[in-house]
Amino acid sequence: MTKYIFVTGGVVSGLGKGITAASLGRLLKARGLKVAAQKLDPYINVDPGTMSPYQHGEVYVTEDGAETDLDLGHYERFIDEDLNKYSNLTTGKVYWNVLNKERRGEYLGSTVQVIPHITNEIKEFVYSVGKKTGADVVITEIGGTIGDIESQPFIEAVRQISLEVGRENSLFIHVTLVPYLQGSGEHKSKPTQHSVKELQGMGVNPNIIVLRCDEPLEESIFQKIALFCNVRSDCVIENVTLPNLYEAPLMLEKSEFSRVVCRELSINAPEPDLTEWEEMVRRINGARSHCVEIGLVGKYVGLHDAYLSVAEALHHAGYCFNVHVNIRWIDSEDIREDTADDILSGLDGIIVPGGFGSRGAEGMILSAKYARENGVPYFGICLGMQIAVIEFARNVAGIPDANSGEFDEQCRNKVIDFMPGQSDDVDKGGTLRLGAYPCVIAPGTVMEKCYGASEISERHRHRYEFNNDYRERLSAAGLTLSGMSPDGRLVETVELTRRPFFVGVQYHPEFKSRPNRPHPLFRGFIGAAIARSKE
Repeated sequence: MTKYIFVTGGVVSGLGKGITAASLGRLLKARGLKVAAQKLDPYINVDPGTMSPYQHGEVYVTEDGAETDLDLGHYERFIDEDLNKYSNLTTGKVYWNVLNKERRGEYLGSTVQVIPHITNEIKEFVYSVGKKTGADVVITEIGGTIGDIESQPFIEAVRQISLEVGRENSLFIHVTLVPYLQGSGEHKSKPTQHSVKELQGMGVNPNIIVLRCDEPLEESIFQKIALFCNVRSDCVIENVTLPNLYEAPLMLEKSEFSRVVCRELSINAPEPDLTEWEEMVRRINGARSHCVEIGLVGKYVGLHDAYLSVAEALHHAGYCFNVHVNIRWIDSEDIREDTADDILSGLDGIIVPGGFGSRGAEGMILSAKYARENGVPYFGICLGMQIAVIEFARNVAGIPDANSGEFDEQCRNKVIDFMPGQSDDVDKGGTLRLGAYPCVIAPGTVMEKCYGASEISERHRHRYEFNNDYRERLSAAGLTLSGMSPDGRLVETVELTRRPFFVGVQYHPEFKSRPNRPHPLFRGFIGAAIARSKE
């Protein structure tokens, strides 16, 4: 029977519950178990797709096209399993589904209530991910902090699941903060005790308590929390802040985290084989032979989590080459004709990631122009590809008013626009091209060199496309259309083939990069940046 692990958080938000859940997934997979992970988010948005990156960080897209919480990126990078639409659920989606069922008469005229209708919808979702994946263990992280009003239905639902599947098939892990008081020179366990008491008042008794702290804890803290929170002494696990998040599984396993979990769930599994992960961490922490400076030009750089997967993918490629990747975070609104040279000089590579809207677009276009004219490796992702097309059309192909229909609806030369069959008369939510789509790569291109394949599949999240009316004109001017949809209707990638690396892709390759297996395009980009830095 599938085992269910529920991860909650207490005292404060932002404790790293997602890293704890992802680390546990890695450890259990290393023991030979099939693991699935999901995140339950209490906010009322249907999904994070229309939320500002400043509010929520990046939107992570799964293979089947679900727009999800950024924690799912951690799950995929750690566990190395593709997640799906059952991996993220919000309060908004729960109520949406329940109200649609009520309108269809599926409740046979019953009064719709939080219990049982809302909780049943949550339970069905949790059970679905296990059925969909055939997982031995499903790890479910519950967003927010214990005591939040909006998270109560989720806590009640997982309490009921624990009752239904039995104590031997369910486990509660509570992650709390243990603050250090500088004045008295000691850690304090009282916030954890109060948080556990709050959780117990909702009918949930945590089996394992993970203590987040910045410095190692005294032994007395473990004993006190075990005693007052009613858990076994080895079920109190230390989780110290680390400079490298990929060390977290190894650090947690020093406290025999996965052994305790397997014992509590009566799982008979071999010892974890962490050889590959340990080697990767040694490589990450080892001395780097070189450093490259990469300019990340975007409009949301005030919150680095808005580009979390892009930043991680850059670092993954750096690990591969044993170089340090220093990211220079550049606000595209700061880049103007009179500032571009000063801001962009000294870079070994420029990356323009995805985004929506016209704000800061001209600064991105100037960045692409600077990269093209100065031989700097350029990597455009989604919007970054469209930016490269606009810049090339304006300054090389002789179309000075070229633009995107997203930026200027009245523009005569929309080299980026809606394609036939698309309509802009739609709501914002759920109208994008989302999820995995195939792409056929042209031979003899940088794309082919990076992938070593003629056909690939990558994840998309965008609304506008390369305008096919301009294919011949831009190609004649020297822009290589290096990747197409199999039916030839959509341009997926462009490049300047004679350059070491000047590539734009309509999709989001960062979602498929792993710390022990960097994405081919990021590897190619960083390789070109290294060569540039040594010139």
